[in-house]
Amino acid sequence: MSNVKTAIVTGAASGIGLAITEALTEDGVKVVMADINEEALISHSRRLGCQYKVTNLTLREDCKGLVDYTIKNNGRIDILVNVAGIQNVCPIEEFPEDKWDLIISLMLTAPFLMTKYAWTSMKENGWGRIINISSIHGLVASEFKSAYISAKHGLIGLTKTAALEGGPQGITCNAICPAYVRTPLVEKQIADQAKHHGISEEEVLTKIMLQKAAVKKTIDLKTIGEAVKFLCSDNADTITGIALPLDGGWVAG
Repeated sequence: MSNVKTAIVTGAASGIGLAITEALTEDGVKVVMADINEEALISHSRRLGCQYKVTNLTLREDCKGLVDYTIKNNGRIDILVNVAGIQNVCPIEEFPEDKWDLIISLMLTAPFLMTKYAWTSMKENGWGRIINISSIHGLVASEFKSAYISAKHGLIGLTKTAALEGGPQGITCNAICPAYVRTPLVEKQIADQAKHHGISEEEVLTKIMLQKAAVKKTIDLKTIGEAVKFLCSDNADTITGIALPLDGGWVAG
């Protein structure tokens, strides 16, 4: 990048969010790490030399507070990466309504609020990059994941709208749609799927999760980090409004 940028990465204490934080930090970006897991957040922020803020993204005031903290300490926001997410595997007829509310709040409302609150700084600077970590399930559906899939589909809609509004302001907005990555979230999905289907966890991986992929392997975390770095670069200044599958060829069939 041509000069030092400031980024917010949510869900930064583990998994995809941590990998993205590491990738951006390697590229010289000042990252404010946000997560609800205080212990892991502090540990990784110290290791990487990043600022951090413990944040409950289901609370509107926490979303606003994270943006305010970043601007107060850095004067600007250049990059926003919305990562934080959870999963609940359950048939629609049994799906807990409070879990639906939680997932939609964390994975769709929070990215909207973060985008809204960060927008002014990006607009003033005439430059901004918003990356939403959706999922292959933002493009296709599977059973037992109604709230997750609804949130991820909605996130792609938000991405496209922000791209159209942001273009004249120098703000791009893109979504990345990974297939299965071996993160704690996916490990829980494997266990939940095994329970619902009555099969082993290894069979879940080979017969369900990777069944539709041309490349029969999970997605490497570094692949996602590198994709984010490219979309945040000046070389990607005309790439906006896309939903980029990192899926081993899942949606090609």
